[in-house]
Amino acid sequence: MNAALARLEKQFHRIAQIDHATTFLSWDQMVIMPNGGVGPRSSAMATLETLRHELLTSDAMGEWLHEVADAQRQGSLNEVNCVHISEMQRAWQQARALPATLIHAQVIAGSACEHGWRSQKATNDWSGFLSNFREVVHLAREEAQCRQAQQTEDFATPYDALLNVHCTGDSHALIDGVFGELKLALPGLLQEVMDKQKSRVPVDLNGDYAEDAQHTLSKELMQLLGFDFEAGRLDVSLHPFSTGVRGDQRITTRYRRIDFADALQATAHETGHASYEAGLPEAWQHYPAGRARNMCIHESQSLFFEKQVFLSRAFGQSFLAKIHEHLPATRKFSADDIWNSQTKVQPSYIRTEADELTYPLHVMLRYEIESALINSDIEPEHIPDMWESLSQEYLGLSINGDHAKGCLQDIHWTDGAFGYFPSYTMGAVNAAQLTLAMKNQHPDWHQQFANGDIEFARNWLHENIWQHASLIDSQTLMVQATGQGSQASALLSHFKTRYLDELD
Repeated sequence: MNAALARLEKQFHRIAQIDHATTFLSWDQMVIMPNGGVGPRSSAMATLETLRHELLTSDAMGEWLHEVADAQRQGSLNEVNCVHISEMQRAWQQARALPATLIHAQVIAGSACEHGWRSQKATNDWSGFLSNFREVVHLAREEAQCRQAQQTEDFATPYDALLNVHCTGDSHALIDGVFGELKLALPGLLQEVMDKQKSRVPVDLNGDYAEDAQHTLSKELMQLLGFDFEAGRLDVSLHPFSTGVRGDQRITTRYRRIDFADALQATAHETGHASYEAGLPEAWQHYPAGRARNMCIHESQSLFFEKQVFLSRAFGQSFLAKIHEHLPATRKFSADDIWNSQTKVQPSYIRTEADELTYPLHVMLRYEIESALINSDIEPEHIPDMWESLSQEYLGLSINGDHAKGCLQDIHWTDGAFGYFPSYTMGAVNAAQLTLAMKNQHPDWHQQFANGDIEFARNWLHENIWQHASLIDSQTLMVQATGQGSQASALLSHFKTRYLDELD
């Protein structure tokens, strides 16, 4: 092996060990850490992130990358190693854009903001949240400006630079095009679906469902979806998420005693994320080329599991016996009752509880706000007013000062994850497109779903998405798997089939 490449791999292996440690320190903080631990934990996390940054941005890394670049030009490295080196180069360049002091400050500010948000959301305390959030925004703007300055030819605005962190390879122009098409089509489609659903006899699934029984049911669902409990676990958090490493995937969900369906959808969603991570190639696990391609692909995997599999009529019929077994009060409900309830379309305040069709409107609302915020077109103080205006425009709903169902409802902005929200809708587009391609290649998919068997779908995703990690860019992945890049038409077609034709 090229000596410089060997040194690079050793350094990235060390960085991966720090990532391993911070992953589980973060999980602990979000799930079980007592409130008194936030200060020391923030300090420890900031120190580890600073050490990571120093390892990644060292002058030696630059020298080794220069040496392997020479080897590439001489043609002494194979094609796979060239991609391997390109991803290491990209990681190094992205890190070099930011000073270590900024990384440290962001961890401290984000930890304080997220911790405060837990109680501030519950008490509708926007002013208290703002006291921490201003610093998060200030640091995010600094990060965006640093990243833009490094690649001025690639990013027209500071926000574009942050968008590239989460949606790497999916340009602002691509996302704007997809969102523009959805924005034109969704209002009319939404009204058409709501008119059609007026003829449905409403079914109220609310009841009293013990959380321990819901937890057991969620684990049953995860196993059916292919989750390996010898290499992972399920816990509870305020906001569902998935994290972990190979052999130790951590999923969290949340339960509401009156509603069993909400937790099941969240569990299916996070199982998709964990499945993608577990399916990445083991040989590349310590290197940038072995990471998930971007969040638009990552969200496509979670939404494939949640919306395309779990929410399908066929799979729902197969899972009904498990619901009845663990939640006896549901035995009065048929599979159609549950499906009709879960596919009820109605504009609502909370993004994570929104129906599939109005969900993109929630994302576009946040997309407009965060891009204006990072580009300094608005200040943090202006967010509630802009949220109110866009909520009325997109959803026809007024927040009326209840920020817990407005701009305090999400966790993402607390740690400065601006540019992440678009990946949810791009993920939905990709999921619909991947599902159609998978169905075309497996004509018996409906019967397999009806039997509760999705192993063929997992194998298809592994072959077309998981095994490629970051060895292929996102749009090439989509073209290879589906025949074309990300298209809004795929999601709109899925909506029409499910909500107008009421078919899988």
